[in-house]
Amino acid sequence: MALEKYIRIVNDFPKEGIVFKDITPLLLNPEGRKECLTLLLSSLKDKKIDKVIGVESRGFFFGMLLAEALQVGFIPVRKPKKLPFTTISASYDLEYGTDALEIHIDAIKPGDKVLIHDDVLATGGTAKAVCELVEQLGGEIVQVNFLMELTFLNGREKIKEYPVFAAITY
Repeated sequence: MALEKYIRIVNDFPKEGIVFKDITPLLLNPEGRKECLTLLLSSLKDKKIDKVIGVESRGFFFGMLLAEALQVGFIPVRKPKKLPFTTISASYDLEYGTDALEIHIDAIKPGDKVLIHDDVLATGGTAKAVCELVEQLGGEIVQVNFLMELTFLNGREKIKEYPVFAAITY
């Protein structure tokens, strides 16, 4: 499957020197979405999953599709102050500074088998923070899924203790 044909390359976005991988063409194309979902699901054969996490915001798209296909609950993990109920948070490093992600405290029960999904694995900071949230709530990480992995940034190193799958690698 050549999912790369659905990814638009945008130079100098969001700033000069960055080569942005835009998933909008993939989202616009029903055949591409189906192809991508099939590939993501193929990596989950024989794995028990109770909940799927989608990481704000582009992780929500295929996170919801995965949860629907697996017939399990969907959990949004969001930036601070975006969730309406009691949350826990985990911080992670950015190029200049830090950010944080939050999850509702009742989203995961101890022993829940959790699939984490996000759009891109870059430096791994976001993924590591989400893994910390899952484990704080007693969940077990089955796999960490991505649409794309930017291998030259070595993000997999930060989450090497978990199974990782990326539909596309650069």
